[in-house]
Order: sequence, then structure tokens, then C-alpha cells
Amino acid sequence: MAVTVKPFGRFWNQDIKATVLTNKNGMEVEVLDYGCIMRRLVVPGKNGPADVILGFDNLAQYLYGHPCYGILAGRVANRIHNGEFTLNGKTYHLPCNEGPTGQHLHGGVRGFDKYVWASEAEEKDGVSRVILRRTSEDGEQGYPGELDVLAEISLDEDNGVAMNFTATAKDQDTIVNLANHNYYNLAGHGSPSIEDHELRLYADAYTPVQSNMIPTGEIRPVVKDPAYDFTSMKRIGDQMALPGLPDRMFDVNYVLNGTPSAEAGLTLAAELRDPASGRTMTVSTDLPGIQFYNGSKLSLRHWDGKDGVVYQAFNSLCLETQFFPDAPNQPDFPSIVLKAGETRATHTMHRFSW
Repeated sequence: MAVTVKPFGRFWNQDIKATVLTNKNGMEVEVLDYGCIMRRLVVPGKNGPADVILGFDNLAQYLYGHPCYGILAGRVANRIHNGEFTLNGKTYHLPCNEGPTGQHLHGGVRGFDKYVWASEAEEKDGVSRVILRRTSEDGEQGYPGELDVLAEISLDEDNGVAMNFTATAKDQDTIVNLANHNYYNLAGHGSPSIEDHELRLYADAYTPVQSNMIPTGEIRPVVKDPAYDFTSMKRIGDQMALPGLPDRMFDVNYVLNGTPSAEAGLTLAAELRDPASGRTMTVSTDLPGIQFYNGSKLSLRHWDGKDGVVYQAFNSLCLETQFFPDAPNQPDFPSIVLKAGETRATHTMHRFSW
């Protein structure tokens, strides 16, 4: 294992650092202390190593705005209907920052991805990790209460990339749903499509949405909608071609079954495979849901990515372990309320093979 730290530009007179974690098998993870952004994830394959997540070459591109490449989404990932929720009898109003839907998305105009975090790195017991911390102030983007947040991203010698997030509500009740937002292409971030990738989701149900992408409240078995059924390994392009899928788009929260995983304390969420490179990623978590997004909107703007690659629709996908969208307004969904003085820790492991 090895840990190195290098400069990655300046933001508001603050030096931004990139921490690089490597293991003996040639894997590499790079994390910025701006936004807890995972910028690179290098994984060996049949034809050599490749960087399998989308991102940018320099800090200025991240500052300009982007579709959440590699970020830690928070205080609440995913959408909240009309940017409103009621907690302890008081209604809170959050910015509605998703233009096409008019909803609050991924923490608002300035979510957790737009702050500089305090960071430190260590190598211990065969694991290298970067630990990032910040305090979200009371009223930040409209959310109540001060919140201490710790994000730990690590790489082990068995090719596991762990993303462990801890939040502590200090003085008031609040709501929290933290999620990593990597865009994956296991053939390499410059590969034009993920349609030949194969995906299995350990979920027998999903949460349908209205036209504004807000859940209806139903938990619907996937057998009723074959396009959404990934209960066995399926080629993604084949599922995209099935009827009943608007504009070939997946942007769907799946309800995990709780299938036992080889990872202690976690359950299986997803298995993603690229037959051409031989790379497989298995996702395990202690969270109740996973959002599968197939990058359908990436062509709405021009994105010059790493190494001169232009990112376009369907060249990547997200698998975001999470609580369910709009949870504060959906009484039948798992609660994301965090009581004053309480701490919530969540754990997700991405295990790679080739």
C-alpha cells in the first residue's frame, strides 16, 4: 500500500490537495479535498489498467459546474419535492436547483461538493485511506442544525474501495442522506458506451416516479415492468431497448433485498461487469437503496473530460447507495431524520476483480 499527496490548485486562497491511494495490484484511487471528489479510479484489466470513472483534469473545470462527477452528495442526496419538508412541526424551504424538474437535488446550489474539507491520510494494517471532515452550519442551504460530517475513503490489498460516511447532529434534529456519485465505465472513462456492460441489482422492487422525478410512494415489484428487472445479470443495452422505458433512461431507485454479502455487516447491492476488459465491480452496503442512472442526460451540455475525452450520454453509469429519494415527504420510506446528539454511520464497499 502507498499514500501520496499532491497539489491540485487553489480555491478562495486555499490550497487544494489530491490524495492518491495505491495497492500492490496496480489499483489507484485519487480523492480531492475539494468536495470529497473521487477524481480517478484505476483498475487493471485484460489489456492493462484503465481509469474507470469520469472526471476532469484540473480544478477550474470542477469549479465551473458539472453533473456531480465523483462528488459526495449532501446534506441530502437525490431529490426533495419542491425543496420542502416538515420536521417537528416546522416546514423548511430548500433551493430548487434541478432546472428540468424544479426539485431540490443533491444538497442544493452549494452542496457538500462545493466546500473544501479538512483532510488527512494514513496507511495502516494493509489499508490506505483518506479521511475528510467538515461541519455543515445551521441553515446551510436551508437545512436545520449544525452537522459534523466525516468521510473515509479507503483502498485495501484485496481491491476493495470503501466509502464510509458518518454524520453527527449537534444541536437540532435534521435530515441526512450522504451518497457518492461516481460515474463508472469499466471499459475506461473514454469508452463511448456502457450498453455492453452487464448489470445485476439485488433488488426485487423499485420506487416509481412522476414526471418531475419525485416518487409516487409505491414500492413496485420489478416483475411488473420488465425493463426495470435486473434481478439476474442483464446486458444494459438490451434493457434500454425494451418498451416502457422513457427515452432509454434509467434514473431509478431500487429497494435492496438485504441479500447477504461476503463483506461483514453489509448486504449485496449490485454487480457490474464489462466482458471486454474482464473487469467486475461488486457493490455491498448497509443502506436500503441504490440509484441506477445510465448517464442519459450527459449530452445536454458539452463536457470536456479527462485526457481530452468528450463525455456524452450513455458512456457511463452511476450506482449510488442511499436512502430513498424524497424520504422526508414519504411516510412509508425509511426515515432520514437524525436526532440531535445522534450519529449515523453508513458503509459501502466496491470490490473489483478482473
